[in-house]
Formats: sequence, C-alpha cells, structure tokens
Amino acid sequence: MVVRLANAVVMSKGFPLLSGVDLTVDRATLTVVTGANGAGKTSLLRLLGGLDALTSGAGDVAGIDLLSGDRRLLRRRVGWLGHEGSFYADLSAYENLVFAARVLARPVSDVDAALERVGLGHRATTTTKWLSAGQRRRLGIAWLLVRRPELWLLDEPYASLDDAGRAFFDQLLADVVAGGATVVISAHDPLRSIDLAPRTVHMAGGRVRVP
Repeated sequence: MVVRLANAVVMSKGFPLLSGVDLTVDRATLTVVTGANGAGKTSLLRLLGGLDALTSGAGDVAGIDLLSGDRRLLRRRVGWLGHEGSFYADLSAYENLVFAARVLARPVSDVDAALERVGLGHRATTTTKWLSAGQRRRLGIAWLLVRRPELWLLDEPYASLDDAGRAFFDQLLADVVAGGATVVISAHDPLRSIDLAPRTVHMAGGRVRVP
C-alpha cells in the first residue's frame, strides 16, 4: 500500500480544503481523481506530495507518516506535476533538466533520453520561456522520467496537450504503471483517463466518494 488516509483533514486559514478523506492506493496502480472545480482534487494531491500539512486524522504515504514524518523526505520520493512548471525561464529545456537532476542527485545521463521520449529532443536547446504551454507540460513530464519517483502525482496532466500529446501521455501512464510506479492523477474531464484506470475516485466538498 502506497497511500493510507483516514479521516484526513487539511485546513487553510480556518477553511477545510479536505474535510475527512478516507483513501487507500495500492502500489503499481493508476487512480483517477475526478470532481468539479473546488472539490478538493488539487488539495488531495498536495497532501500526498508533502506540499500541504495534515491538520488532523491519520495518513501515511510511501511509508512516511503525514503527521509525524519528515515531509521533506516525502517530497523527494514523489513526483509532482502541477498546473505551473517550476523551471527557470532563461535556461534551455536541457539545462533545466540537468540542473534539477544535479540538485536531486539523479542521473544527468538520462536527460537526453527523457527529452526524446516526450518529443522535445529537437527543442533541447530552446530557452524554456519560448516553449509553448504544451511543450512546457512535456518538459515537466521529462523531469519525472529523469527523477523516477515511486509515486507520480499529476494535477490535470492532459491540460495544454494536443491530441498527439494526449495519446503519448496515455501510453506513458500505462508504461509507468507497468514499470512498478504508482500514479494518482486529477482530471476535470476524465473520459480519456478513465479508460486507462483500474480505479476512479470522485471528490465533492473536500471528501472522497468511491464508486
């Protein structure tokens, strides 16, 4: 089991972002979290990634307790792809990945292959600020390929991708899970994702509803 949450509550400025979530996620599975805007999808992923603190309840991710464990260690074991990338705009795609790989002691030798895998090999030397939104999304995916986290947390991963990019991402998710990683993605429009997922979880009002 990679994720265990029991009555998990996350508060922000007195407002419950999550209001009592119960959830388990098995290793090497793909889980799609659906729900309307404001349902708590992003807050759930941020909790699992160690970006937001658990206020009450219980939970552990990748064996790290969310109340008493080291969230910095957790953040090193998961991969997060949010709406906005965290790359340096004035560095090239290649330079950004090399820098990130060196910071987290990942193999720089994997950078070229990752860029080719996501279709950015021909844009490796392009300054990141000149990449399109879809290309920056692909750059984020390339970083996850270099990083090789055991848990992938993807917030609306199909956003800004064209049809070819979506088809590519379908195959990538299948390959990642087949390789033993666990993937949790949020999706406002989940039709494509659900076809790949052995499990779908619906959120409403900061709670999880499991069909």
